[in-house]
Parts: sequence; C-alpha cells; structure tokens
Amino acid sequence: MLPDAVSHAHIAPAAEEMNRRIRSRALVRIVPYLLLLYFIAYLDRVNISYAALEMRRALPLTDAQYGFGAGIFFVGYFLFEIPGSLLVETWSARGWIARILIGWGLVACAMAFVQTPRQFFWLRFLLGAAEAGFFPGVLVYLSHWFRVEDRARAFALFMLAVPMSNVVGAPISGLLLGVHWGGLAGWRWLFLLEGLPAIVLGVVTIFVLTDRPAQARWLTAAERGHLEAELAAEAAATPVAPGWRAGARAVARREIWLLVLAYFGIVTTSYGFSLWMPTVVKGLTGLSNLQVTLVATLPYIAGGLWTGLSGWSSDRSGERRWHTILPMLSAAAGMALGVATRAPGWGLLALALVGGGIYGFMPSFWAMPRWFTSGAAGAAAVGLINSTGCLGGFVGPYLVGRLKTGPTAYGPALAALGITATFAALMVFFVRPPRRLEG
Repeated sequence: MLPDAVSHAHIAPAAEEMNRRIRSRALVRIVPYLLLLYFIAYLDRVNISYAALEMRRALPLTDAQYGFGAGIFFVGYFLFEIPGSLLVETWSARGWIARILIGWGLVACAMAFVQTPRQFFWLRFLLGAAEAGFFPGVLVYLSHWFRVEDRARAFALFMLAVPMSNVVGAPISGLLLGVHWGGLAGWRWLFLLEGLPAIVLGVVTIFVLTDRPAQARWLTAAERGHLEAELAAEAAATPVAPGWRAGARAVARREIWLLVLAYFGIVTTSYGFSLWMPTVVKGLTGLSNLQVTLVATLPYIAGGLWTGLSGWSSDRSGERRWHTILPMLSAAAGMALGVATRAPGWGLLALALVGGGIYGFMPSFWAMPRWFTSGAAGAAAVGLINSTGCLGGFVGPYLVGRLKTGPTAYGPALAALGITATFAALMVFFVRPPRRLEG
C-alpha cells in the first residue's frame, strides 16, 4: 500500500506541472497573435466613431443616419455568426479566420471611397457580414487549447485587444483626420490605412495558427497527448449528447438564453457608448479632433486594466458570476454619473467607470457558456450568444441617435444605456452554475 500511496502522491504534482507548462506555451504561442488579429478587427469596427468627426459633414449624415449606419454592422454580423462558429469547430480555424480577415480588410478599405449615406449603410452591413464568426470562432478555438479553469485568463489576454485598439488607434485616427494626401480627406485615409493590415494578416494566419493540439509541433508528443486527454475528459463531463437534436437542446437551455439577454444588454450599452463617445466629447468640450481622440483613450485604459485584473482574479478564485455582474453595474453607475453632472472631473470618472465596466466583464462572462455545452453544441451556443447579443450593437448607437434632442442633449440616451447595463447584470445574476461547480 505504501508504494502505491507514494506513487499516487507524485501523479497530481506531475500532472499539474505538465498543465502549467502547456498553458504557458499556449499563452505565448497562440494568444498574442490572436490579440493582434482582434486588435485590427476592433479598430476597423469602431474607427467609424473617429471618422464621424469629419465624415458626418462630408456625406452628410444626420444623427439618426449615423446611428443607423454605425449599428447596421451588427445586422450583417448576426446573420452569418453561428455558421462561422461551427466551421471553426468542425473544419479549420486558421482557414476560416484567414478568410474572415481578408474579407473584412477589403470592405474596410472600400469605406474610404463611400460617397452617399446609402453606400455607407451597405458597406457597414457588409463589414459586419465579413467579420461574422471571428470573435466566437476565436473563443471556440481557445477552448481547443485551454482547460476550463485556464480560459478566463486566456480570454482576458485576448480581449485586451479591445481597449488596446482604442488606446493606440484613437490618437492615430486623430492624426489621420488632419491629413489630405493625394486629394483624399483624412477620414478616407483612416479607413484605407487601418483596413490594409487585415488583408496582410489574413495570409500570414495560414502559416502561424495551428488548428488542434495533435498538430502542434511546438508541443512535445507527451504534452500533446496530455492536453488532448484533459480536454476530452472535460468534454465527457459536460452533459451534452452528440447529434443536432442534442445541440438544439443545449442552445435552448434557460442559462444560455439568460446569457444571450445579458450580452444584448451590455453590448447595447457598450456600442451606444463607444460609437458616439468622440462625438459626445467634442460636442460637450469643443476640443480639437486630436484632443478628443486623446481624451477618448481614458475609458479604454480603464477597460484594459479591469479586463486583465478580472481575468486573473476570476481564474484564481474560480468565480464567474460576480466577476461579470460588478463590471456591468460599474458601467451603469458611470452612465448615471454622466447624467447627473457636467463637471469635467466627474465626467472623467464617469468615462473610466463606463470603460472599465463594458470591457471588464468579458473574461469571466465568456468562460460561462462552456459550463453548459461542449463540442459543436458549445460552438453553436457561443455563436448564438454573440450574434443575438450583438444586435445590441445596432440598438445602442441608433438609440443614442434617436434620443439625442440637441447638440449636447445626451441625458436621456445615457440614462437608457445605464438601464440596459443594469438589465444585463440582472440576467447574469439569474444564471445558475452547474452543480459540479457549486460550493
């Protein structure tokens, strides 16, 4: 008995050391490149908010037209999201992600040549359709490389691309707005130069990403086998049977739809804020375009800090729900503060609260769907949450454009965005973790 006990005592530490080594290698080999891709994706998605400082007058666009065009991106995104997620699970992650990159890069560059509001609407719709499947596809892809207890950390590092794209992209966009090279206005150069990297990276992706652990030459044979066994054991422990009927039952679960509603609410807040924020700051302060883009980095710096801290804390503690709820309530508090005061100091605090909230929830939130589903059903669930929830990305900007009653009359719009963030927190509160995770 004693030799068996000694042997058993050495198994767990050895396995944990193997897990730590694999996790470290995957974090270094995979996540930084995916972060770069999402950095470019998000920049091409939201640079419209900076271009709007000049483009709205050039086309011209009313408040309602700009809100509609900024948000219609998510209609195209919704229509093509779930098929893209399934292709990552069942076909090739690198092939599908490369296709997405090249497609959205071409459409993003075409935005430089838009001449009418109608063209603006169509290209924003096509940009959403082209990018559909990228974000949930990456989440599914990361589940091929990280155990469930390690995913919030990996998600957090990946999602740092969102605030980083604004911290870096905002001042670059501000500088580009001031150029007039070759007879093209700065806002046109902004779209062209920020769209080209996606096309280049689409080609590079084919040679950089590895679809599955079994194909990873940068892991040893023992590490590949260990990781595949760990992930297979997790999938077997998730109560989802094979087949499309089981997949349909999985995505019809109460908890999945609570997550859909929560994501819809917080995305409404997030894009209502981010796609209007430079215009709001300029209208309220009268700052120059470059100064506005510099002020606009504040909420994204706060968002980056909260995202990193939240992902680390959530993995360390194993807690997901409150790590999701508290950032959402922070966003609601920031909106309430923005309604209550116009004082510059309080306004900066409001920006930080909203920015930290609309990004800090993501690592823990996106670790929750895989509590309830795995495999192709899990991919479909992630696609459903992201695509349906992202319709809030249409509602938020359009809502602000409709509720805005004057050049600086944003109070009703901010109040509405605060309500949607509170609604999101309430939906997450009602999510019940599986029994195996309770206690």
